[in-house]
Formats: sequence, structure tokens, C-alpha cells
Amino acid sequence: MNFLLDLNIEPLPIGIDHKDSIMLIGSCFTEHIADRLSKYKFQINSNPNGILFNPLSVANSLNSYTQNIQYTHNNLFLLNELWNSWDHHTNFSHPNQEQALQLINNSQSAAHLFIKNANWLIITLGSAFQYHLSENQKAVANNHRAPAQWFRKELLSIATIVNALQNSITQARQLNPALKVIFTISPVRHIRDGVIANNRSKARLLEAVHTLCENLQSTYYFPAYELVIDILRDYRFYDIDFVHPNYQATQFVWEQFCKSFINNPTQVLMEQLHEIITAANHKPRFPETDAHRNFKTNQINKINQLLSLHPHLNFTTELSKFM
Repeated sequence: MNFLLDLNIEPLPIGIDHKDSIMLIGSCFTEHIADRLSKYKFQINSNPNGILFNPLSVANSLNSYTQNIQYTHNNLFLLNELWNSWDHHTNFSHPNQEQALQLINNSQSAAHLFIKNANWLIITLGSAFQYHLSENQKAVANNHRAPAQWFRKELLSIATIVNALQNSITQARQLNPALKVIFTISPVRHIRDGVIANNRSKARLLEAVHTLCENLQSTYYFPAYELVIDILRDYRFYDIDFVHPNYQATQFVWEQFCKSFINNPTQVLMEQLHEIITAANHKPRFPETDAHRNFKTNQINKINQLLSLHPHLNFTTELSKFM
């Protein structure tokens, strides 16, 4: 018996491999995919502005990397004893203004250099609700716990989402014509907006993303949202808050991503990497024994064999544990 609906995910024309560089932008679900890509030694740059939920923030951040925008003191504001940026997550906030600015601009410069040569851009959208500063209508990426009356809330139209992201991708491809794009919709429920409003929000994101995939070449859709909502469709695949997918759900989505979007030779290599990574994380009971010394020697030999075939891989962390 089959207890799951079938979801035929169309594979990429040319799958992702370890020689590709991948930039990821978007919601907290982006972090799950980025962590796994990083674990398996893909070249990534993840969320240079920190976590971003809405399409305008994603589009504005992408524009800033393409244009190599550097922030100034005028772009920061002081709130709750921290210097913050309306375009950045609180990971970039700091009690010292100069240090906050340095964190932001270092990330901006690194993102600009990375996207110039990136092969893939993965964008995960979380919510179509956008907050604007009431005083000047600036779109904000993070409210930094500012008073609610500082903001105006808007449910973005499909046309607004499509135009913003299409313009940003077009600009990025002027800098890097080879850039390919993968869109996903986060399965995380934005329950603060209410169940009905969350569904309206997700519906607009879905329609906008499929319009973009139809309008733009080398632009693809990965159904992370459908895999959790329609295939797993059970609260046991959510965390205790009933909002965030749990480990089993995110692992299931990751496995489907690998099958459909990563090429077959790279999947084989990932299995070999998994063995080495697992061995490196092993904590021996008796590290002074000959058996453990032989174990470490065998792992070093495996790494050297892989490096002879894949010299672009970085095993610094693993080798430090086996030396």
C-alpha cells in the first residue's frame, strides 16, 4: 500500500554538483537547506542580510549585492541599546555603531563577490505580508521589536511580487549572465497572521513564483511547500509549536531535493562524504588504542583518495580531528 500522494518533481536539466557555487536567500527554511549543503561541502553563501521572509526584502537585498551597496551611519538607527538596520536581521545588530556597520558591509562585499560568479541562486519566500515604516513607507525586513505603531502592514499583490523579483533577477543576470534561479516557498506557517491570512499569503507567493518561472529562463521551482503541506500533511511532522517543520520533515524535503536537483555522481560523492563526516564526529571511548589510531589512518586515506579526485573539496575540519 502507498500511504503518500505521488509528487513528480521535474529534475533540473543539469543537476547541481560540488563545482557549483550557490547563494541562498530567504526565510528560516533557507537555513535548513543551507546547513545541509554546507555539511556536504558545497560552496555556499547563505542569507547575507540574515533571514528574510517577504519578497520585497529579498528583492532589495539581491539588488544591494548586485550593486555592491555599502551602508553608512545614516542607514542605522538606535533602538533598545542596539544599532540596527531595517534591511538586516538582528544578527547584524550591535551596541557599537561602527561594529554593526562593519558586520553589514563585510557581508555586503562578500555577497557581491560571490554572486558575480555564482551558478545558482536559491530563493525561499515565507510570507507575502510586508511591513513599511509609517513615516516614510520604507519596506523593512525586520521590525527589531520596535513599537507596532511605527509600521503599516500590507499584503503584497501578485503583480508587485513578480515585478520586484523579476527586476532583481534581471539586474543580477546583467552582472552574472550564467546565474540560474531556484524558487521555493517555505512550509513554515506564519500563524501570527492567522490561518486564513497565512493561506492567502502563501497562495500569492505560489502564483507569483510560478509566473516568474514561466517568464524567466533558467528559473525553476522546487516544491518544498507541497512536500510538507500536501505529502506529509500531518502534525507529527511539525515541531511543538505546530508551525515549524521538525527534523523528519526537513530531512524528507532535503532528500527529495537531492534526488531531483543534485546530479547522480554528486549524490554518490555525498554518500562517501557522509561516512567521513560521521566518522569525524565519532567520540572514541579509548583514543589511545591502536584500533583508534588505525581508524584515524584509514579515514585520512579515504580523504586523500577523495581529494585526488575532487581537489576543490575542503576537509580541514575532518583532518584536524584525525591527526
